[in-house]
Amino acid sequence: MRIELLTLFPEFFASPLSQSMINRAQTQGAVEFRVLNLRDFTTDRHRVVDDRPFGGGPGMVLKLEPLVRAIRAVRQEDPEVRVILFSPRGPMFSQDKARELAATRHLLLICGHYEGVDDRLHFYIDEELSIGDYILTGGEIPALVVADAVTRLLPGVLGGEGAVEEESFQTGLLEYPHYTRPRDFEGLDAPEILLSGDHQRINRWRRQEALRRTAAQRPDLLEKAALDDQDREFLAKLSDTGKKD
Repeated sequence: MRIELLTLFPEFFASPLSQSMINRAQTQGAVEFRVLNLRDFTTDRHRVVDDRPFGGGPGMVLKLEPLVRAIRAVRQEDPEVRVILFSPRGPMFSQDKARELAATRHLLLICGHYEGVDDRLHFYIDEELSIGDYILTGGEIPALVVADAVTRLLPGVLGGEGAVEEESFQTGLLEYPHYTRPRDFEGLDAPEILLSGDHQRINRWRRQEALRRTAAQRPDLLEKAALDDQDREFLAKLSDTGKKD
């Protein structure tokens, strides 16, 4: 897979793309990153990428021409590239969207800045995405969020399918709690069942703890989660206990 990042600040990505899982994924050949400097797609002597908004108002707006030149340059190499702009009006990025993007071959992520981009850019992109209802300085952090979430889903990156399948949101639930040595820390004990060696009981305990945690902290996720009869029975007991309390 190739992920390209179009930005005014290419140096922003130098450290994140050379660390941890993202670096390993590149070494393995699972993903290739390319950082594009938006100023390289200007034609004037001063490499200007922004201008004052028509109609007045605060701030500056990213100009249309260099953005479109960059998109066309990438599409000339690969007409199937999927072009994404980060914008507050886009749908919220989710694990389902990460899985969808991980199944594609080539992404171009556009990092906006200033007051935004010339609105006509929407005729040249494939979709918009938001990572949350808050204001950031630019699109670089959202691009890293998407790049990380997508890369870790690529085959072999995390060392096996199980490592991904049990994570939060992969099953539609929050993940079960984890424990490791020491067994006792200042009177806080790890659950005895995890030391029992009975993997069937351990798996069921983990499933129930994931259900318990999700019901308490993110009950909205239960509406879309794939639940079996045992899950529903456990949740019903939780609800009954809560009513009694």
